[in-house]
Amino acid sequence: QAARSTRTIVIAGVPAGLLQDDVMADILTIHFQMSRNNGGDVEEVTYPTRNEGVAYITFEDQGVVERVLKKDQHLLQDKRLSRPYPLTVTRYCHKVSSSPIHLILL
Repeated sequence: QAARSTRTIVIAGVPAGLLQDDVMADILTIHFQMSRNNGGDVEEVTYPTRNEGVAYITFEDQGVVERVLKKDQHLLQDKRLSRPYPLTVTRYCHKVSSSPIHLILL
């Protein structure tokens, strides 16, 4: 499980409600497999999640996580989307809490 979490990133800013969930998951997969996005082989996309507009991407190789995190800006672009959507990409941390108090402490 630990190894899996080190290969996972959190994506925020996914446009919710525009497309079917499986279509959006496909678009995310394509985006994060592209070399121009510093991507690589995607093992799994978790979307939707309990948090609206948030997805989890697990890569086959941990090195891809580091490359993806180094990219300045991720713009989700697809002909099925009306415009590009900026994404916020962060490292997965299983200790993340939705409680405002924890967010301030972090």
